[in-house]
Amino acid sequence: MDPSQDNPIVRFKAFFWALALFALFGIALGVIALLEKKEPKTLEDQAAVIRYENRAKVEAAQSANLTYKEIEAGKTVQVKPQDVFAHLGKELAATKPTAVEKPEQVIPGSATAKANEAAAANAAPVVIVETDPNAPIDPAVMDAGKAQYALCMACHGPEGAGVPGLAPPLANSEWVVGPVENPIRIVLRGLEGPISVNGVDYNLPLAMAPLAHLTDDQVAATLTYVRNSFGNKASAVTADQVKAYRGEVGRPALKVSDLKAPK
Repeated sequence: MDPSQDNPIVRFKAFFWALALFALFGIALGVIALLEKKEPKTLEDQAAVIRYENRAKVEAAQSANLTYKEIEAGKTVQVKPQDVFAHLGKELAATKPTAVEKPEQVIPGSATAKANEAAAANAAPVVIVETDPNAPIDPAVMDAGKAQYALCMACHGPEGAGVPGLAPPLANSEWVVGPVENPIRIVLRGLEGPISVNGVDYNLPLAMAPLAHLTDDQVAATLTYVRNSFGNKASAVTADQVKAYRGEVGRPALKVSDLKAPK
């Protein structure tokens, strides 16, 4: 054996050289990781970033609306959102099914829905009078619509910008500010298939579900808010206008071809 191999100084130097090489290897891996962690490379990566950002905004906005509840008459306390959900869950569990008496209780595609659709096909077309687009909007209606929009923002975003791969934008949308019957019917029956919004084509995999469980006043307030927010300006929607299309509830989801072309 070479006596130099037993020299403690040689072994000490070899140990520190190994440490130095190990440290350099770690630094190289860190640099590579930083270089790889740049902007998203694909369109799907970019869409995912937007979806995550939108989810964070939606959760924050919805939490802000669910931080208070009235525990007894005249006494309101701040609570966690999960406490509100638990309370709502108990209320829902205590409810009992009711007979099909209202249009919003009709299941699309059922015998009742088909009968309603056949009757609607032979009925006279609905004619409604749109309100003055320049008339002042009741602030109370806008506030109610903004609160109700919390249900819509999960898909359309807090600012109405839409969510890639999920829902088109409501901001600067010709379908939102166009004929008032379009958004009313979409809310009551849902929408499926491709649609072009502001010159951009959207062919989304999931159809918009109908929201016919909302009352006429709730639908009217929500649409009034959407038609006058996010850069939109259009006439207010009234409960009577919504009521005029209640007969369509339970019919299949709309397609663009079923809507009136925006002006």
